[in-house]
Amino acid sequence: MNASTTSRHATAFARRFDLRLPLVQAPMVGASTTALVVASCNAGALGCLGAGAMTAEKIAAEVAQIRAATSRAFGLNLFVLEPAAPDDATVRRALGAIDPLRAEFGLPPGRAPERYAPAFREQLDQVIALRVPVVSFTFGVLDAADVARLKAAGSYVIGTATHVAEALAWRDAGADAVCAQGAEAGGHRGTFIDAEKNPLVGTMALVPQLVDALGIPVLAAGGIMDGRGIAAALALGAQAAQLGTAFLPCAESAIANDWRRRLAASSDTSTAVTRAITGRYARGIRNTLMDRLEAEPALVAPYPVQNALTQELRQAAARADRGEFLSLWSGQGAPLLRGRQAGCGAAELIDALDAEWRAASMRASGFAALE
Repeated sequence: MNASTTSRHATAFARRFDLRLPLVQAPMVGASTTALVVASCNAGALGCLGAGAMTAEKIAAEVAQIRAATSRAFGLNLFVLEPAAPDDATVRRALGAIDPLRAEFGLPPGRAPERYAPAFREQLDQVIALRVPVVSFTFGVLDAADVARLKAAGSYVIGTATHVAEALAWRDAGADAVCAQGAEAGGHRGTFIDAEKNPLVGTMALVPQLVDALGIPVLAAGGIMDGRGIAAALALGAQAAQLGTAFLPCAESAIANDWRRRLAASSDTSTAVTRAITGRYARGIRNTLMDRLEAEPALVAPYPVQNALTQELRQAAARADRGEFLSLWSGQGAPLLRGRQAGCGAAELIDALDAEWRAASMRASGFAALE
């Protein structure tokens, strides 16, 4: 694709990465795959890999696979985390609630792992060495020196913000752009300032506030499922829309079949925000796992401890295709999936989103056609 094929309505962000439309395929740990990233990139979007749970060595292998399959720009997301060192009592309390669920899958009582999450500093150093084109971050903010290291390696740096103070922190650290994660978004909340208050600012309210406050590009995420949503995000001043839930049913997605079925059957009130599954607030479809662990909130360990302690249980549930015991991350817009062909490829989805966005833009602008 060359610049001449890009719509005259494309944003500076889309032009920078030679995108067919201002669309980012969201990085989703446990769902996004190298195949999904490659298909998204080759179809004209910015494909992104959720690498927060990967070791540095795994990141290098995945990036090599992506580069072998596409010459286009791609992104990668990391979680900004300090090493976890919970006391034994915290772990024992959490396992007291998790072990009965493990037993339902024939798993032995759980125990503390050697490490609760990959080492963030090792991940960051690897990504810098790999010179990944776009790197985004969730759960915290980097210091200016680390942002400068990334930029010196040629990376475009995107921070995640759920309210204005977080966005300003990323701008002041030197980020190139900020992803505005609205309350409607599926998966983990990126909140790192006043996280205990669980601020849930909606996308329609958040995006224009960040656009007005920052002076750097803003990407819109949360509840955007089709071309109408992309057009709306741009009308609010966003440079691109980041879609995650819309890509979950794609053939290249790694989610379990029962997760796919529950997404297709979900309603506008099916999701809830909980910290019971991983220790950090996240939006997903309510199920038995959520209900059982929420019943004893005092036993829930902080992230990433709780996440690690429930991981083997959720992996067993995935193998058994039992959605009642999965972390069914989903945004509030999931019912809009019913208009899509189940199991379509990412390229087919992007084709549809492109046509819908152009049609919505024509209606909004009154133009007879878009070039």
